[in-house]
Amino acid sequence: METAIIITTVLLILFSILAVYDGLYLHIFKYKLHNHPQSRAEHLTHTIRAVFFPAILYLFFLRQECSISFIIGTVLVFFDLLVLAVDAYIEKDSRAFMGGLPRWEYILHLFVNGFHFASTAVFLSLKLKYENDGIAIIPNISEYHNFELFHTVVISLLPGAVIIALLHVLLINSESRFF
Repeated sequence: METAIIITTVLLILFSILAVYDGLYLHIFKYKLHNHPQSRAEHLTHTIRAVFFPAILYLFFLRQECSISFIIGTVLVFFDLLVLAVDAYIEKDSRAFMGGLPRWEYILHLFVNGFHFASTAVFLSLKLKYENDGIAIIPNISEYHNFELFHTVVISLLPGAVIIALLHVLLINSESRFF
């Protein structure tokens, strides 16, 4: 289980680095997707996912003692996956103004989302215990070696995730398009 904590931590770090580059630099500063009418739906899906991420960090990854929080976080992960599917579906039309999605950015999206959902899957292996009568949620995984590193990384990611979510929400409103 110690290896799974390290893997989850590394995957979250990799996801976060690539997501900031993709979601903040490329989508907001370079391409300014929020300013293109064809990209409004894509920006909305990015905004929903940006709002989900701090909630997932807190409810799914951080709240160890509360099974209800973990269940709500798991539901958010599921909805995040659905919003990702919508985003992938609309992306071709959304990027028509720039000749479509560049191949390298498509590959970047594969890695970003792969790291994100791989971190979730590995974390599920830590939190769920399969028993003869069903699946049990392990209420506290803090006794695992390297848990403190994982906890520190998740806590450190939260403020930036909240700021990026707020930025996405501000950019939905046409009066707040300052980028």
